[in-house]
Amino acid sequence: MTGSPVETAFGPMLSGDGRPGQLWAMLPRELAAVFRPRLLDVADEVLREIQRTIPDYARPLDGAFGKALRAGVQAAILQFIDRIAASGPLPDERRKVFVGLGVHELAQGRNLDVLQAAYRVGARVTWRRMAEVGTRAGVPSATLCLLAEAIFAYIDELSALSIEGHAAAQARAAGALERRRRRLLDLLLADPPSPSRTVQEAATAAEWPLPHRLVAVALDGPADVTGLNALEDLEDGTPRLLLPAPADRGALTTALAGHRAAVGPPVPPRQAARSLATAQEALRLAADVLPDEPLTWCEDHLATLWLRKEPFLATEVSRRRLAPLTALTPKQYNRLAGTLLAWLETCGNVREVAERLAIHPQTVRARAQELETLFADHLRNPDSRFEMILALRATLP
Repeated sequence: MTGSPVETAFGPMLSGDGRPGQLWAMLPRELAAVFRPRLLDVADEVLREIQRTIPDYARPLDGAFGKALRAGVQAAILQFIDRIAASGPLPDERRKVFVGLGVHELAQGRNLDVLQAAYRVGARVTWRRMAEVGTRAGVPSATLCLLAEAIFAYIDELSALSIEGHAAAQARAAGALERRRRRLLDLLLADPPSPSRTVQEAATAAEWPLPHRLVAVALDGPADVTGLNALEDLEDGTPRLLLPAPADRGALTTALAGHRAAVGPPVPPRQAARSLATAQEALRLAADVLPDEPLTWCEDHLATLWLRKEPFLATEVSRRRLAPLTALTPKQYNRLAGTLLAWLETCGNVREVAERLAIHPQTVRARAQELETLFADHLRNPDSRFEMILALRATLP
């Protein structure tokens, strides 16, 4: 049959100039009648080979698994023969079979590597049988080559349908899990606290085991927190997260790079709302009362945050204990108040005060003398020292 229309058309396909859609139009329609009666039993051969070569499919073909796999193999073979007889797209009912196989793989907790390996095994076995049948029937070798290309193009088409099903099922599962996790976050942040049993059931449904302690994070805007194992609500005007404690400082700093955020103190799950309220307050005070840092850790500033929650008492303590500084100018106040806090917190260690304030030790000694003159015995009274530290932390930036 050298020079026949089939062989003539096959030349461009070998050179890569043809389009996949031309394959079916180039195959002689009479081939369907040649292969149909001889391929009805090849499905069993394909299934045996799949089970022999792919461990994940080696179990008995019963139940939903066996039914789905057997239906897929049979539908693939029958549709391939039908496509030879009349080229055209897969009917919807058969498309659903291969989309369903992708969904089934996700339900089994697998990616698509195993299913695609099964497709390749099926293509190899089917092609081997078709080559035998075609050779005995006198089908030209050029036509058999074209048929082989059609088989593997067809397998690519089936794989694409399974990928579509797998991806769609994955998206649905992710959406459902996201909704369950959002509900768990809302329950944990409820005030008053939600019933423990309700929270535990929601945690199980959300696949987020309740930790013994957790932290809340307040953010200045939405952030990519992939990989943090966090419950998140980044959609409204007060973005927030819940994380198991202790939170990894390095990982959190990296994940929230480019944002301002505050991490609340570690608390039991029933007190998550309090951790969040503290984090939100710290975020508000960042770069004003608290140090100017992108990520503020509340547990490093608990005394300051505590005092800021009771402004009247903080003011009264400041009025009583820092009265000797009130006659100073603002510049003098900040200079001596900062020195006083460092002096009290280091128990009068001149070198540590100098390092903390980046000044010369002799300057520290001179300021200490000023403070001694202003405060006298109060610098040696434990109660006075404690209240001065609290007052300074509440008022100094």
